Amino acid sequence: MADAYCSDCKRTTEVVFDHSAGDTVCSECGLVLESHSIDETSEWRTFANESGDNDPVRVGGPTNPLLTDGGLSTVISKPNGVTSDFLSSSLGRWQNRGSNPDRTLILAFKTIATMSDRLGLVATIKDRANEIYKKVEDQKSSRGRNQDAILAACLYIACRQEDKPRTVKEICSVANGATKKEIGRAKEYIVKQLELEKGQSVEMGTIHAGDFMRRFCSNLGMTNQAVKAAQEAVQKSEEFDIRRSPISIAAAVIYIVTQLSDDKKPLKDVSLATGVAEGTIRNSYKDLYPHILKIIPNWYAKEEDLKNLSSP
Repeated sequence: MADAYCSDCKRTTEVVFDHSAGDTVCSECGLVLESHSIDETSEWRTFANESGDNDPVRVGGPTNPLLTDGGLSTVISKPNGVTSDFLSSSLGRWQNRGSNPDRTLILAFKTIATMSDRLGLVATIKDRANEIYKKVEDQKSSRGRNQDAILAACLYIACRQEDKPRTVKEICSVANGATKKEIGRAKEYIVKQLELEKGQSVEMGTIHAGDFMRRFCSNLGMTNQAVKAAQEAVQKSEEFDIRRSPISIAAAVIYIVTQLSDDKKPLKDVSLATGVAEGTIRNSYKDLYPHILKIIPNWYAKEEDLKNLSSP
C-alpha cells in the first residue's frame, strides 16, 4: 500500500499495486492510475519441478571474453526422482565425460579472484591479471611450472601496470605456498613471454615510495597529520640520490615521522607493518639522515626536534 494522487477522487488516496497485471489501482474508486508498469526488482521464481536446494536465479554470471564460449555454457540437470529414463542419464554421463577446454582457465581465474579479494584489489587489476595469464596460457609454454607462482606473478605484474603496486612479500602472503624466489622467477618468465608475443619490451610502470605510504601508515594506525607528513617527506626524498629501494625508503621515512610524533613506534612494529627487515630500515635511515632537515616538512617538526633525533 502506498499513497498517490487520484484524478477522479481529486486528492491523494491509498493505491494498491497488482503485481500480476502490473496495474496501480486507487483503493477508493478503483481507477487504474498506471498500467503495465515494469517491476525492476529481482524475480525470485524457480522453474524447476522439484523444490529443495534449487537456485531461483534465472541468469548466470556475466560473459567472459577470455573463455572460448564467453562463459555461457549449458548444463544438463540431473533427472528427477530415483528412477530415470535412459536418455537423461546418458546425457548426464556424457556431459561429465566431456572435457571442458576452459577448465584450466576457469580454475586459474578463480584463484586470481581469491588472491585479489584477500589483498583488497580492485576489479581492473584482477581483469588485467586474467588477461596476462590467458596470454601466457595460449603459448602453451607454462606447463610443468609452478602454477601458484605463475598466477601470483600475473597479479604482481597487473598491480604494477595499473600503478597500484604491491610488494612481492604481500603477493607471497596470498600465493598458496609459492615462495618469493619462485614468484620472482615466474615474473621474469612471464615478462619474457609477453615480450616475445608483442615483439617489444613490456611496460611495467615505475615504483615510487609514495605508492606504499597510505597502506603502510594505515597498518600502523598513524594519524592523518603524520600520514600527510610522511607523504610529503617521501616526495622530497626523490630529489636526492638515495640508492635504496622505494619500499625501504618508505619504511625509513615512516620510522622517522613516528619518532617525531607523540605516538612513537618501535622499529619492530614498522618492520612488521611494511614487511621490510629491521636492518634494512636502519641502513635506509642512515642514508636519509644527512638530508633530514630538507625532507621532513617544517610544519610537522621544528629544526630542534630534528637535531634531537638519534643519529644512526
